[in-house]
Parts: sequence; structure tokens; C-alpha cells
Amino acid sequence: MTSNSFLLGLVVMSHFAVSGSAWAQAAADPADWSDLPALLQRVLEAHDIKPDQVGIYVQALDSDQPLVSANPVKGFNPASTIKLVTTWLALSELGPDRTWPTEVYLGGELDRGTLRGDLVIKGYGDPYLLTERLWALQRQLKLRGLQRIDGDLVIDNGYFAVEDTDPGAFDGDELRVYNVLPDALLVNFQALTLYFAPDPARNSVRVFAEPMPANLAIENRLRLKPGRCGGFRNGVSLELQGGAVRNRLVVSGDYGAECALWSMSRSVLTAPSYAYGVFRSLWEESGGVLNGTLRVDPNALAGFPQTSEPFLVVESPPLGDLIRSINKYSNNVMSRHLFLTLGADVFGAPATSAKARKAAELILRRQGLDTSALYLDNGSGLSRDVRISAGTLASILRNAGSSPWFAEYVSSMSLAGLDGTLKKRFTAEPATGRMHLKTGRIDDVYATAGYVHAASGRDYVVVILQNYPDADRGPGEEAQAALLRWIYEQ
Repeated sequence: MTSNSFLLGLVVMSHFAVSGSAWAQAAADPADWSDLPALLQRVLEAHDIKPDQVGIYVQALDSDQPLVSANPVKGFNPASTIKLVTTWLALSELGPDRTWPTEVYLGGELDRGTLRGDLVIKGYGDPYLLTERLWALQRQLKLRGLQRIDGDLVIDNGYFAVEDTDPGAFDGDELRVYNVLPDALLVNFQALTLYFAPDPARNSVRVFAEPMPANLAIENRLRLKPGRCGGFRNGVSLELQGGAVRNRLVVSGDYGAECALWSMSRSVLTAPSYAYGVFRSLWEESGGVLNGTLRVDPNALAGFPQTSEPFLVVESPPLGDLIRSINKYSNNVMSRHLFLTLGADVFGAPATSAKARKAAELILRRQGLDTSALYLDNGSGLSRDVRISAGTLASILRNAGSSPWFAEYVSSMSLAGLDGTLKKRFTAEPATGRMHLKTGRIDDVYATAGYVHAASGRDYVVVILQNYPDADRGPGEEAQAALLRWIYEQ
């Protein structure tokens, strides 16, 4: 899976790099509010936001000079807007047609529908291996004559190194889906959707899940109480027990009898255990037999002859389609999979974050970009350490504007007032649908970057990175709205 052609064939197009004179002028701009639009100045000053707490860069795609610039070379935490860097790196270097294979090998003889041995599944980091695609994989196995597996299900996830073991390291909430860790064989983002339905006749609350891994136990301790829905998570509390295998989910709390059907999505089990549990459930639901259990072996294929061909290979959707899910809906683990794939492509498997960061900096430098204020960390923005300057992020957006794959890139971003993370912002106004943007928000950080198609017909790159207390609340959104509407009016 490692491609040395990346290093040999990396092409640097001179028109991709931002004009040196424009960058020099931008870097010399003073870090104050004097050159900002009046309304934006008033918003920032009203909330006592200091000049060094915000990085801004606005430039027309057909201009060599910035329209607005503040702190263009200072590094800021960009939160999820860093996904614009990760997806651009992947798109520009891997290509929009890039797919990720998942391979299936037979560890024994297939005799009249029965495999006399193990079934081995080798993952290469498919970012979008959803439940329905795993079902389709199983359908292909059965069409090839496999009905019964006498051995184990062996998962080879060694294409990605196991670096992180605590999914709650970022904010202490290990069950939240945004905290899912990357894995070379990640199924359904390791997510479980839990449904809650009051049953007054039995004075109880029904709890059911989709998908339901065969190796997960759900213990329902919910109590039905009189009255309406309300309170934190409608009164539902979750606790994952069972030690390292995390295979017992305890659901407790008080649920209002007048609540309608309600759902929440959470991460359960570990990645291999979840993949095994869902595989087994789907396999047995359709009449298949699996006599063994789970075995995780990052080097499972080492025992196969080098000439061994996989019994089945399924490919992910192409990268050009996948980046829409990443940028429009800010999917952290998908972004991390793209990031790790870059590292493996350039420096070989197993993929690590360190390899990915080295590969990213290599690519950006060869595209003529300044990486001095750049630290990508894990490529998703779910980090307190990630950094980029407004000028560098704007340069990447300008580079993309000159790319043959600009259409794929820009269409991956949320449309203001229409979809993704911007569906409820800028609705029913002249700017609706005229801005393709990526947002990012964590505590005390709020950022937005992308493109604005102004009323004049000109297209502008915009970056605003805000790092100060409560930036993720009202002040941050108010400042962004003031800047974006002003750009649209240009």
C-alpha cells in the first residue's frame, strides 16, 4: 500500500503559491483593528477582544493583495477548520479518485460452503466503512460460496499504528462519537444509535440500538417518571463497563412518560471488538455461521504466502465524495484517517501521526507555503495544540482555487443557510447559499474559513481565527457574521 511515486512525482506548480510581495505586505500589517470593517471593529471592541486574540485574512481570488489582514503570521488554534488543510492535502496529493481497500482472506480450505479455518479481514483505513457496506461485503462473501466459518474472525488493523488508547483524553467524555480514535478497520465510526421509547402500559422505557453488536450487553435501569421531557439528555445517563473490552452499557436515569421516541449516538466497545460484534450480528441474521470468536492480529497476513491473493476486495467511495462528509459535517475520525493515510503513503506503514505531520509539511513546503506557525497534531482539529496562521490557511485556500480539483474541494464545504454546520446560519437572506465555509469550535476557540461569492460576482477567500475566553459563544459568532456579511457586500 506504500507508494514511493509520491516522493518521485510530487509536482510543484508555481501558480499555486501566493505572491511573495502580497505575503510580505500582509506580514507587515499592524496587529490592530484600524483596517477592519467598522461593524467588525465595533463588535470586537464591545466585547473587549484584544488585537492579538484574532487572526483575519481576506483576499479576492483574482487579486494579489489582501483586502483585510490582521495577525496574518501568528499561529492560532483553528479547531475544525484545520480539516480544510487535511482534505486539501489528501485531494491534491492522493487525487479525487483515491479509494481505500478492505481485503478478505481465507485462512483455510473452502469446502461446500464451509471455511475450515479463520476468516481474515485486513483494513487499510477506509474512512467510510458503514454498516450497510459491511453488509454488502458479507453479501459478496456468500455469493462466492461462503456460508459457515469454523475458525475465528481475525482482524488485521496493523496498517495504522495504535497510538492513542484513551478516547476521552480530549475532554473526558469517552462515549462521544467525536472522540472516536482512528483504526485501520473502523466500522460505522464505532457508533451506536440508542433509541428510547416510553411504555406507560408496562411502566417502563424500552431501549434498543442500531446496529446491535453481538458482543455488547445493554443493561436497562431507566425509570419512567410522570411528566414531560427535560433536563440534561432527557435524564438519560450512560456508563460503559466491562474493563478493557468495554462490552457492557448501563443505561440509567428518569425518563419522562410524555417523551416521544428519542435517540442519541455514542461510541461503544473498542474498534476491533465493535467491528467483530457488528460483523457477527449481520452474518448470523442472514443465516451465516461463525463458530469462532474475535482475534486481533496486526500481522495476520505474515503467515500467508506472498503470492496469496485476497478472496475478496471491496473499495471505499472515492476521496472526492468522502471529503464532503468530513467538511460539511466536521467528521473528526474520517479526517484523521485521511491524515494517517498521507503518512503511510509517503513514509510507509504502519501509519503514525508523526509520519503524517512530516508528510503534510513536506507537501505544503513544496507548494510554496509557510509552515513556520503550523502544527497539525492529528489533522482533525480536536486538539488544544493544533496551530496555523490566518495567512497560511488563506494561502492554502488560494492554492486550491487554482487547482483542477477546486470544484470537488469547494463543494465539500457547508453552504451558508442550506446544509452542514451552516444550515441554521445565514438563512433567508441575500448571502444564503453564497458562502462555502468550514467552521470550527471548541471551548474558547471559534474559527471559520472558506470562500464567499460576493454580490459583485467576485470570489473571496476568508479566514477568521478567534482565540479568547468564550470565543465559542456569542461574541465569536457575532464577529464572524459581521465580517462575512461585509465581504458578501463587496
